[in-house]
Amino acid sequence: MRGSEDLVIDVGALLEKVEAAAPLDAVPAVAAALAEMVEARSATLLVADFSGRAVVRLTSAAPGVEGARNRGIEQAETLPLTGTVYERVLRTQQPDVQPEGDGARAIVPVTDRGDAIGLLELELPRSPSAHDIAEIGNAAHALAYVVIAARRHTDVFEWGQRSTPFALAAEIQRRLLPAAYTCEAGQFTLAGWLEPASSVGGDTFDYTLDRDSLQVSITDAVGHQVAAALLATLLVGSLRNGRRQGLDLTAQAGHANDALVAHAESGQFVTGQLVRLDLHTGTAEIVNAGHPWPLRLRDGRVSEIALDIEPPFGVVRGRTYTPQRLPLEPGDRIVFLTDGMEERNAASLDVAAALAESSDLHPREVVHALGAAVMHATGGDLRDDATMVCLDWYGGPPRGRRTEHGADPDRVSPPAVPG
Repeated sequence: MRGSEDLVIDVGALLEKVEAAAPLDAVPAVAAALAEMVEARSATLLVADFSGRAVVRLTSAAPGVEGARNRGIEQAETLPLTGTVYERVLRTQQPDVQPEGDGARAIVPVTDRGDAIGLLELELPRSPSAHDIAEIGNAAHALAYVVIAARRHTDVFEWGQRSTPFALAAEIQRRLLPAAYTCEAGQFTLAGWLEPASSVGGDTFDYTLDRDSLQVSITDAVGHQVAAALLATLLVGSLRNGRRQGLDLTAQAGHANDALVAHAESGQFVTGQLVRLDLHTGTAEIVNAGHPWPLRLRDGRVSEIALDIEPPFGVVRGRTYTPQRLPLEPGDRIVFLTDGMEERNAASLDVAAALAESSDLHPREVVHALGAAVMHATGGDLRDDATMVCLDWYGGPPRGRRTEHGADPDRVSPPAVPG
């Protein structure tokens, strides 16, 4: 950041650093190279904690930080989000630049297709221009891909994102969820969230996108702990297997039902909904296997989508499920949820009212807000998993990404920066 010259960051050089580093060292190597390019005093990646309520600063071979968790030389310092600049940047996906001494501190989102991976924090030697912040935002976008690639090869990121240890059931359940909880595309934005009960209840959600369709599932296995997690594993595995064979919705549902009948113990079953949205026609169909009705926000009003109810998966041998039309119009917001959102000790939570109040939020923030609301209503004593998937449908032909800001979420729109 020499003088008043515009900053130009060589993303290619950053990626060369990735290739030259071991997977565990790729992220700090990029951060160090970026700091050198912008002459920053420091560059730190903060990753989003699995709770959705904190970010984590990962360090290695450094002096101990009070309150940090340790795993050999690895350290994880958990920073609560509530009321902080970190929360504001994550929620708005807009950078923050503040004067600091003779320089400035910049915090920019590290995001891929709407999935908020974390934040990049830089201590800069001078106040950056809007162009500088845009360039740093591009580097943060590249850093998102580095994190995604690096965490395939190491447990350090996974460990660092866990502010509380996972029980075995939670470990199994975690493996059933999609790698990214949010997906932004031209015609839609989708986000899912799971608030785990103290005794894991076997909830899952999943989605996949291909050239022709978006497919979504939300499921709730009967029971708790490892038994429920194993039952959910059987159901999700059979759904993915059928989907990847190219089966239609009827056949996928039948495939999953037959798998449970054949391999689960008597009396075990899973409720769920399977959705297929045709991206060319804008029409959607849904299989409802004994699951709570979805909610729809349309023109400011929330209503239930009344569906015929078929038996849960695993109850009736050889059952043929019939997809129903899912009424969908451009501008609709649909929320699929499990019964943990409506459990007895969450009776004070009006889900429909909470959904209406969140109409201006991005789907990623909608599911976080609903998750926080159910935790507040239960006093933190959630007795069954509470899971939700929020789908915003914009319509039109398949096209590039669309976001809450009307721009690519991974490209930073510079804020007003200090002069």
